[in-house]
Amino acid sequence: MLTEDQVREALKQVKYPGFTRDIVSFGIVKHVAINGSNMVVTMQLTASNPKVGDQIRAEAEQVLQRLSGAGRVSVEMSVQAASQAPAAHSAIEKRRVPGVKKIVAVASGKGGVGKSTVAVNLACALAQTGLKVGLMDCDIYGPSVPLMMNVRERPTASDDEHINPLTNYGVKLMSMGFLVEGDTPVIWRGPMIMKAVQQFIHQVNWAPLDVLMVDLPPGTGDAQLSLAQVTELDGGVIVTTPQDASLGVVRKGIGMFQKVNVPITGIIENMSYFVCPHCNTRAEIFAHGGGRREAERQHVPFLGEVPIYPEIRAGGDTGQPVVVSAPQSPAAKAFTDIARALMEKIK
Repeated sequence: MLTEDQVREALKQVKYPGFTRDIVSFGIVKHVAINGSNMVVTMQLTASNPKVGDQIRAEAEQVLQRLSGAGRVSVEMSVQAASQAPAAHSAIEKRRVPGVKKIVAVASGKGGVGKSTVAVNLACALAQTGLKVGLMDCDIYGPSVPLMMNVRERPTASDDEHINPLTNYGVKLMSMGFLVEGDTPVIWRGPMIMKAVQQFIHQVNWAPLDVLMVDLPPGTGDAQLSLAQVTELDGGVIVTTPQDASLGVVRKGIGMFQKVNVPITGIIENMSYFVCPHCNTRAEIFAHGGGRREAERQHVPFLGEVPIYPEIRAGGDTGQPVVVSAPQSPAAKAFTDIARALMEKIK
């Protein structure tokens, strides 16, 4: 005899159109009733296009009919227009952020490649050109923007109950690190991550901004999918180091952006090489040029390379990004050149 768990497990094969996430984790499946071999599944969906509901229902019926012992299958779909939906059910609808011209996500296939360092310095470099810039720390479990941007206050709320972002070095900031005490761990499941990302995008007073940089956590998990789900992204940047161990997962990051229809703005090679300050000898500690070659293989732009400079690491630890503390240094110039190339790509 079929069980509800079997039915829900089977329905996980049905993906929401345009996404890699299944309809069960999206909360679309509301009720499952089983009578012998017959099944009645009730679904509720918020979407501006009613054809989305038709597609999900058809795919769900096909999946359930393939279950061993399945009899009559009925999928009852209720589609609510986005304009009529209460706020709690609007997470699945993509919306632009009012007053924000461009949104660019900075990602990496694996941790330890300096993605947050790159995101912070790019945001500050763009702000130094006169642009209005925001930086959203989307790493819910391991936020590093508060440390790197030397901000430890708590944000306030406006009269409309939106969060006022904090500001430093001319960049508007939002991070989970502003909302939890010290080293308190964030132990959340996927739906809670999705809600936090939605709030950081749509319930923060970002406007007016020319560009909002989003520092994603490493990998291809809930935060990345949630971000692509709740708003339109204008570009995705992949940060890598030159060695094959890092480049192998670059393809996963590119594949993630492609699956959620985010254009690849380019690849950045971090820790590209090291020049000894005493003897001026160049050492390619993690190999060199892998990022450029991978960009050529993937037919995506190569935005530039960032050598290993001790002052970049020091700037992250002290909360003074190198483009702020030493804007004329070679280390800062590497970031400003990449920031210029990035803006050319998303214009």
